[in-house]
Amino acid sequence: MDLLARREHSRIELRRKLAARGFPQPLVDAQLDVLETENLLSDQRFTEGFVAYRAARGQGPLKIRYELRERGVSDHLVTQFMDSDRQIWCDRALAVRRKRFGTEGPEDIRERSRQARFLAQRGFEQDHIRFALDCRETD
Repeated sequence: MDLLARREHSRIELRRKLAARGFPQPLVDAQLDVLETENLLSDQRFTEGFVAYRAARGQGPLKIRYELRERGVSDHLVTQFMDSDRQIWCDRALAVRRKRFGTEGPEDIRERSRQARFLAQRGFEQDHIRFALDCRETD
């Protein structure tokens, strides 16, 4: 309960933490079942909050999907809560680029490469990056 009081966890993530603390696996699984029954543990709630928080922090869909898979969230839940609208992710990539580098687009190929690498490290897809780099202040 102490772990859940701090923040939401996925079932797999919580199982790993409890196993690392030395709790026997059958006891951990039984307790996690009880927590899910009481709606204190929910992969759906965890995924929804995780996606919203990471997207608001300027992370792209590739990085968010990767981190959710690391935490044991099913592909079905990831697809359910990841916004599939291409334009929304393009706009987010543009906002992240403008926040970091200003409203003017890159002037030369070196600066364009630097900004593209920054966006790629944030987890944006190539078409999102292209949109963000090609968009001018009047767009």
